[in-house]
Amino acid sequence: MNELDVRDAVKEKYGEAASRVRAGGGSCCGPAAAQERCSPITSNLYDSSETDALPREAVLASLGCGNPTALAQLNPGETVLDLGSGGGIDVLLSARRVGPAGKAYGLDMTDEMLALARENRRKAGVENVEFLKGEIESIPLPDNSVDVIISNCVINLSADKDRVLREAFRVLKPGGRFAVSDVVTRGEVPEHLRREMLLWVGCIAGALRDSEYAAKLSAAGFESIEISPTRIYDARDAREFLDAKGIDVDVLAPQVDGKFMSAFVRAVKPTAIPQARGASGCC
Repeated sequence: MNELDVRDAVKEKYGEAASRVRAGGGSCCGPAAAQERCSPITSNLYDSSETDALPREAVLASLGCGNPTALAQLNPGETVLDLGSGGGIDVLLSARRVGPAGKAYGLDMTDEMLALARENRRKAGVENVEFLKGEIESIPLPDNSVDVIISNCVINLSADKDRVLREAFRVLKPGGRFAVSDVVTRGEVPEHLRREMLLWVGCIAGALRDSEYAAKLSAAGFESIEISPTRIYDARDAREFLDAKGIDVDVLAPQVDGKFMSAFVRAVKPTAIPQARGASGCC
């Protein structure tokens, strides 16, 4: 799939999810009656102490693979940007953490998700939140304007991850933190397996190997790079989701076992950016 095909597929998937939630049709996983059979990637990510104060629709629209707001260090007065903010759950949680003196932005390219997120902001009565329309490969914010970037299983959906990471680096202030949840792979994953996994969850198919993710962050300019597993998926997880997808689970599941994991990815923008060779230091 090329970049446009990937973007269109993501828009369609997330647009349908938002429309289903707004119509009262249950979570991203399907009808409300099927809540217990959600993807093992997207289920059980938030504590009730976090979600009880949020609009139900924000929780139902969550399609993430982790809880970046629980792991990221967010301080009062800071500006936070959520890449691929969906129904707004992580933006609303971040806004609570940074307080009235701070600001939480959500960036999404899907009209249906933006409409849902803005409804959820209104229902939550949160003032220090703004949802922006745009693509994570071209963030509509100025240079050096954000203290923390979070994201929840979205960067791996991009067909141009290098550009996403360069943009994240650009908008972060010197010393700013990159703190995202994402799906990554461990070891080699055969290409035929990646194609099959398109039927599992889109973010699996686009997942980077952990060492490749770290290399791309470094190439974008980041330092202090850490990738910490939060959940490693086994054959049982694959079976849970693939049973109804027309795939020979007995053949595929053992190949998936231990290959994919949700991880918390951390990095820091240096406080002093080295000048390009030959650049003048004159004022």
